[in-house]
Amino acid sequence: MASIIAVVNQKGGVGKTTTAVNLGSYLAAKGKFVLLVDLDPQANATSGLGIDHRALTAGLYEAMLGQAKLKDVILTSQVDGLKVAPSTQALAGAAVELVDVERREYRLSDAIMEVRNGFDYILIDCPPSLGLLTLNGLVAAERVLIPVQAEYYALEGLSQLLGTIDLVKNSLRPDLEVMGAVLTMFDARNKLSGDVMGELHKFFPNKIFESVIPRNVRLAEAPSFGRPIAQYDPWSKGARAYENLAKEIIELEHAV
Repeated sequence: MASIIAVVNQKGGVGKTTTAVNLGSYLAAKGKFVLLVDLDPQANATSGLGIDHRALTAGLYEAMLGQAKLKDVILTSQVDGLKVAPSTQALAGAAVELVDVERREYRLSDAIMEVRNGFDYILIDCPPSLGLLTLNGLVAAERVLIPVQAEYYALEGLSQLLGTIDLVKNSLRPDLEVMGAVLTMFDARNKLSGDVMGELHKFFPNKIFESVIPRNVRLAEAPSFGRPIAQYDPWSKGARAYENLAKEIIELEHAV
């Protein structure tokens, strides 16, 4: 059965979707069967893999509302071994429509259980909020990966995020664990980046990934071409960083 990892940070612009897309592509490159679940109504993970979400007639929204089976909306990406449960514009209304639905926090978890045996990893790209969609992502997951931007303000919301994770763990998903934090947009020339890394160790003692994602122009360009960095520029610093992160996660899973 797949290892299910939610990629979460309620702050936008921290490299969350970039991490989900590129980690998924490198896990697939290492022979793993991966499903990327785009839980963000902005659909950036979907478009980042070259899929036009505006042209889709069904996606994750329909699966969560029970209007379609998840297996029927999953699409094959251009990356061998990486499939996508796409987001569509309709997902923006799901948080409102799910309010009165039975087992509303478990809608994504229930949908994923139908396909879990077909994958080694399921990565959930959560929206930049702590609303009902992110709650569904946390309840569906076993572990949480937290991308943190190497800037001071990026640390401010971590206490709230960790509080939400504890709440989910205590009341909805007892086996949910923080897998670790990964530092993104790191600039070695900037003293602040080093200071942020030091502060991160206070939030996540012994749970900081060694792989540090640099601030990299090629990483920023790749989504506009609908390609992960492994295809767009595999020799860039950003590509090597995400490849190393995939190695770390595989090693961590084997150690569990």
